[in-house]
Amino acid sequence: MKLCERPPMSQTNGIQRRTLLAAAASGITLPLAHQVAWAQSAYPNKPVKVIVPFAPGGGPDVLMRKSAGKLGEILGQNVVVENIVGAGGILAAQTAARAAPDGYTVILGSSAHVVQKAMQPSVKFDPVKDFVHVMRTTVGPQLVVVAANAPWKTMQELVADLKKERGKMNYETGGVSSSAHLVGAAVLLATDTQAVHVPYKGSVEIIPSVLAGATQVGFPIATTGIGPVQQGSVRALATSGSSRLPQLPQVPTLKEALGKDELALESWGGVWVPAGTPAPVVDVLFKAFTRLFQDPQIRTDHESAGAYVALSASPAEYARFMETETAKFERLVKAIGLNTN
Repeated sequence: MKLCERPPMSQTNGIQRRTLLAAAASGITLPLAHQVAWAQSAYPNKPVKVIVPFAPGGGPDVLMRKSAGKLGEILGQNVVVENIVGAGGILAAQTAARAAPDGYTVILGSSAHVVQKAMQPSVKFDPVKDFVHVMRTTVGPQLVVVAANAPWKTMQELVADLKKERGKMNYETGGVSSSAHLVGAAVLLATDTQAVHVPYKGSVEIIPSVLAGATQVGFPIATTGIGPVQQGSVRALATSGSSRLPQLPQVPTLKEALGKDELALESWGGVWVPAGTPAPVVDVLFKAFTRLFQDPQIRTDHESAGAYVALSASPAEYARFMETETAKFERLVKAIGLNTN
């Protein structure tokens, strides 16, 4: 990844730097507010790390790596992508929450983290309190997929066999307490059926498992599942979105297929930084990601993969959205009975 040079520092910043150096040489300690203001004016002055809580090769990972070069150009610093995989994204969130609140550690936070906290209140992070929510970036659904040679052509046929083989069939998700887990459990509740949940380490593992016959039904995120469906290796029976995907117009929504309004469950993603990150730093990141998603190629990359760009107007708007979504998922988890501790 190419390291982009920062533009020349402004005259004001140059004066601030000379003032600070002169003060240090003379033993004078400048007021803390002045030091902080100077430090913030230079942000970013080293590489910025973006934590991706998904396995390498999955849709979100590929999209972030495609975007990192452009984001680095905008920020004037190298952007380093780091995958932290495990426990459905919990490990990544816990790591990011403990990072220094200086803007140099960013995480791709998502609805999955809100679902995880609702299902497992004891996890050691709080998606609302432990982060500053910079920007919602995308929304996208889960897919319901089976192998191309599977006997089920429609959701109705699948549900019929789930009822017939009550508790004997299985379904796979990217992990316990993932968004896919919630969608899968919601489908079982809405159809009064049962199946064994098989959690994997990430959505990228779902398609190979279905193809190998290890699991019968998979719930990958759209960004990971659209490609294999288009290639014909797996069959999509439905999408959890509120509308059909342009890439898969023949695939109905769960709401259409099963007549259940409550099955319109979209995932969303965004940019988070640790709580306590200074507002000027948050503003730099907000403006940088806004510029990133204004790039036509970046938008095309995301939307062709099923991640639809839906930028929040401000960090404050995203924070309000987070509160609303948290309350919604907590109600849903309680209704389904998925609280695990």
